[in-house]
Amino acid sequence: MRIPHENDSEEEQLLSSDVGPFEILQARQLLESNIAAFAAKMATRADIDNLKRIIEQEQRAIALNDTAQDNARLFHLVLAGATQNQMLLATVERIWLQMDSSPLWQQFNVHIASRAWRLKWLGDRQTLLAALRRRDVMGAWQAMWQHLENVKNSLLELSDEDAPDFDGYLFDSVPIFQGKLV
Repeated sequence: MRIPHENDSEEEQLLSSDVGPFEILQARQLLESNIAAFAAKMATRADIDNLKRIIEQEQRAIALNDTAQDNARLFHLVLAGATQNQMLLATVERIWLQMDSSPLWQQFNVHIASRAWRLKWLGDRQTLLAALRRRDVMGAWQAMWQHLENVKNSLLELSDEDAPDFDGYLFDSVPIFQGKLV
């Protein structure tokens, strides 16, 4: 853990901390899977329609090979907002800010901008949206868990395990749902 300087702002402390991509993914898996499960109960029709529109935007963007808009981020933020809980939304926003400040995460993003990767993530999000529409709490949890597991496995494929800042071996997936290991 990095000891902050007295004059560092809270945001500077967070963004300058040494958090690797696998640590970020482990946190995302634990938090966002539960957020997805909660959203399955709390999402309004407008939330579901907004998520559907984001998926449609991403389909068009993939067809046009357009990477200008970050539909992945937008999907995850709108999903967090669908919980109707501002603290959960703020938490997910903070995680994405942390990812933006991670050099390794930025390198990963360069590789996954390809059509094949984007189609894979799109399929994951469609599965999640289907669970939300059914109000399927466990299905939404599982869809998000699997999506982030897929992202992690892709990152492992692209990583140099001998790199000094590789953290993949430290942050295994530990599936927990309703206080039980799954």
